[in-house]
Order: sequence, then structure tokens, then C-alpha cells
Amino acid sequence: MEIGLYFGSFNPVHIGHLAIANYILEYSKLEQIWFVVSPQNPFKDKKSLLKDYHRVELLHRAIGENNAFRVSDIELKLPQPSYTIDTLAYLHEKYPTHLFSILMGSDNIASFHKWKNYEQIIAYHDLFIYPRADYKGSNFDTNPKVHFIKAPQIEISSSFIRQAIKEGKNLPFYMPTEAYNYLQEMNFYKK
Repeated sequence: MEIGLYFGSFNPVHIGHLAIANYILEYSKLEQIWFVVSPQNPFKDKKSLLKDYHRVELLHRAIGENNAFRVSDIELKLPQPSYTIDTLAYLHEKYPTHLFSILMGSDNIASFHKWKNYEQIIAYHDLFIYPRADYKGSNFDTNPKVHFIKAPQIEISSSFIRQAIKEGKNLPFYMPTEAYNYLQEMNFYKK
């Protein structure tokens, strides 16, 4: 089975995440998309990061019964800091018949050369790149393992949703209904 790994903090998951995953699933060879919940990113503000289990729960509620999508908390269980190469090694060991690819925004491909063992990643895994504003290109643009997906650009961010909720705004259409209801029920991001 060909699996696309969509890494992120998903703090919170929103319709943009799901729209991108859906588009890539329909316009690529991938058979499933796994949303891999990442631990704390050292470059992001920890104060606004929901606890791991809440982010996992939001994703479960967001994807519901969709069998093409799956939530993975594997990175939350592996030693920290979390490196993609280590996650891939673990997944290969656990699922030896699956082929894993990585989904990432074009902003990430520009800094891909800074990832731990990036040469090994790109040697054995396809990268599916979705567009982000102001992308200027990278050294990987002509690599046969890099596939640019012409998905519509979606200008919704988790940080926008968090700030809007903090300001008392009501944005139920920016997130899947069940995830938004859980977020409201738990009073997330209101402080």
C-alpha cells in the first residue's frame, strides 16, 4: 500500500489540512494519507500547543469514518527530538509491505537540505509538495522523487484560528464540525 505521511502539529487541525490531503490523495498514486501528529516544534510557541492527546482527538474527530485517512501518534511515542528519518525507519520496520511518501508544503522543501539524513529520505521516499505563497524554488525542484501538486492554495492557518478564538470570534466553518465542537466544548485557545 502506498501511504502519504502528513506531518504536523495540527494545533488545531482545520479544513485546509483536510482539503490538501484530499487533493493529494485524489491526484496522486497514494492510497491513504496518515496524519502524523508531531511533538513540540522547538521553533514554535509551546504555550499555545494543546496537549498531544487533544491534538490526536481533534484529528480523529476531523476525519471521522474516512478510511482513506488515518491518525498516527507514532512520533509522540518515539524518543525526542523527533527526526523524520527515525520515524520512517520505525514505520518500515512495523509495516514492511507499505511504501511511504512525505507530504509537505513548498516552504519546507526549500529547507529540506537541513533535515537529518535528507539524502537518505529522498533516495527512498517520494515527496509530494503542495503550494505555499511566495515559493521561490529549491535545489530539489528537478529531482524525480519530488512531485509538485497543483492543489489550490488555501490561506488558512492554525495560528489564525487560535488568535481568532482568543479574540472571541466564532469560526465554525474553518474546522470540521466534530473537531470544532470538541474545541468549543473544551474551551481551547480562549485565554
